[in-house]
This record gives sequence, C-alpha cells and structure tokens, in this order.
Amino acid sequence: MPPKFKRHLNDDEVTGSVKSERGENLLEEDSDEEEDFFLRGPSGPRFGPRNDKIRHVQNQVDEVIDVMQENITKVIERGERLDDLQDKSESLSDNATAFSNRAKQLRRQMWWRGCKMKAIIALVAVILLLVIIVPIVLKYHT
Repeated sequence: MPPKFKRHLNDDEVTGSVKSERGENLLEEDSDEEEDFFLRGPSGPRFGPRNDKIRHVQNQVDEVIDVMQENITKVIERGERLDDLQDKSESLSDNATAFSNRAKQLRRQMWWRGCKMKAIIALVAVILLLVIIVPIVLKYHT
C-alpha cells in the first residue's frame, strides 16, 4: 500500500503552517483583506467548517482505504482457496484415472478367471463322460 494512503493528518499538521505564518508579520497593517487571507490563512469561523469538511473527506478516504484493503485481502484469500481447490481437483482427476485403469485391469483379470473356470468345468465334464461312456461302449462292443 503506498504510504500516501496510510497518512492521517491531525489538526496540528493541518493548521501548523497557518500558525507559523500568523506569528510573523509579513505585511504591514495597510495590506488589503485578500492579501491578508493568502498570507495569514483563513480566520476563525471560516476555517472551522472547512476543517470539518477536510476531516469528513479524510474519514471517507480512510473508510475507502479500509474497504479496499479488506477487498484485497479477500481476493488474496480467494486466490489461495482457488489454488487449493485446483490442487484437490487435479488430485481427484488423477485418482479417478488410476481407479479407472485398475477397474479395467481387474475386469480383464476376472474375465480370464471366468474363462479358466469354464474350461476346467468343461474338461471335468468331458472326463466324466469318458469315464462313464468308455466302459459302457467297451462292454457292449465285446
């Protein structure tokens, strides 16, 4: 944040140069009113409302600065949360891809296991048929 936005003026800083000019008699007593205003600064009642306006505007500027600082902080936090969310999303994507690959591999493995089981059952059935049919055929053939 630039330092000029963080500076807060108090009454002494605002009126300090005016008081120093009042202490010195820069012009003689015969100067007109306009020159007195510029050399000595504004006088009593005219300076009060203007000082209030300056304070009011300064307070508004301070409020805007605070709001902007909060907004910047929120944007930074949001960016961090978005980075975390993106990392989690990439992690989930990687996990989903690994799961899909493992599921395909497991499906193939189970398919081959089913094929082996069917082949073993078919072989056992053929052997049983041979054990039953061969003696019957040999008995009737002789």
